[in-house]
Order: sequence, then structure tokens, then C-alpha cells
Amino acid sequence: MSIDGYLDDTTEERLLLSNDADFDRVDEVRAGCDAILVGASTIRQDNPRLLVRSARRRADRVARGTTENPVKVTVTSRGGLDPAASFFTAGESRKLVYCATPAVAEARDRLGAMATVVDGGDPVDVHLISADLATRGVRRLMVEGGGTMHTQFLTRDLADELQLVVAPFFVGDSRAPRFVHDGDFPAGPKNRARLAEVRQIGDVVLLRYALSDRFDPR
Repeated sequence: MSIDGYLDDTTEERLLLSNDADFDRVDEVRAGCDAILVGASTIRQDNPRLLVRSARRRADRVARGTTENPVKVTVTSRGGLDPAASFFTAGESRKLVYCATPAVAEARDRLGAMATVVDGGDPVDVHLISADLATRGVRRLMVEGGGTMHTQFLTRDLADELQLVVAPFFVGDSRAPRFVHDGDFPAGPKNRARLAEVRQIGDVVLLRYALSDRFDPR
């Protein structure tokens, strides 16, 4: 996020908050996960591929007996996603779309050839999603964004670790998307999160917070 807590600005062009060294660190984290989750708004705005970039890391995953890339996961209330988005077309990894109950049928008509559409409840429930992912073999889930997904997983106390990278500039526009929205967060003033690591990566800084007893310091 920016110094003032934003994930993007309000222009059409994607705002690059990080640097090449940190993008490579993120690639390493991705390679160690079973699945990567982003919200539907992130797919519409950023069109992410959600693939492991490093050929060596992909080969290491295969050597461990898993797929080259983690499972891709998204969450949507209405199911109005473009089946031509990179989330669906890039790579051979499995794609899961968790959709609010009223929109499941329409989403399956639209996306069924590209992904598995799963009833995520009404409204969509991230606890239900987490439990369903576990039944599908997902043990380590990386939630990459955006603010709505961050807020839901953090307020529902489902995150074991928060990795927060701060970019050295301000966005200064309250219309821009924030890192999190309003909510009742377990890590509040009376229950401070434990800071597990601080690391400078070029001109950005990584803050790792342990949010549960399941935190893995590796």
C-alpha cells in the first residue's frame, strides 16, 4: 500500500506500488501456496494472471508433486466476470469462482467452461469458502486483494499472517481503493498484532504480522 494506505489511484492505468525485488519476493510466496484468491473487482480492474513467474519455482513445484501454478480463486456477488479475463485464460491451473447463491446459475452459464462455479452462500461467506477450499486440498491460501477481500478475511479472523509492503509515496485521493474498509478487526487497540519481521527491500519496506498461533515464520 502507499504511505497513506491506498492500493491504487483513480486513473485507468495500474499503479505500481512495489519494485522488481519485491515482485520477485511475492512470486516466491505464490510458489509456496496451494491457491491464490482475489476479489472480482481486482480481476476487472487489474486483469491479473496469478501465475508463478519463475521457471525454476514452477519446476520446484512440479518436483514436489503439485501443479506448476497454484489454484486460482475469486469471489463474486453477481457473477458478472469476463470469461476472456487473464484469470481464466492464462495458465493451466484450476480456477474456482465462489458466487452468491442467487447468481450461481447465471455464473455457471457464463463461466462454466472456464472455471468451477461454487455456491458461496447468500451473502458470500468467507468462512464457507475457506472450509470448502480445505476439502479441495488447499492448505495454504494467499489472499492478494483487494480491499474487500482483505477486510473480510481479517475481520472474520481467518488470516494467520499479514504481509504488508509500504511504498514510499502518497496517493492523496480519498476516492482511491484502500487496503481495508471499515470493520471490527480482531487486531485492535486492545489486541495488538505481533510484528514478526521488518525487512527493507530497496525503496519499500515489508512488515510481517503474526495474526494467529498458526503463523509460520519461514
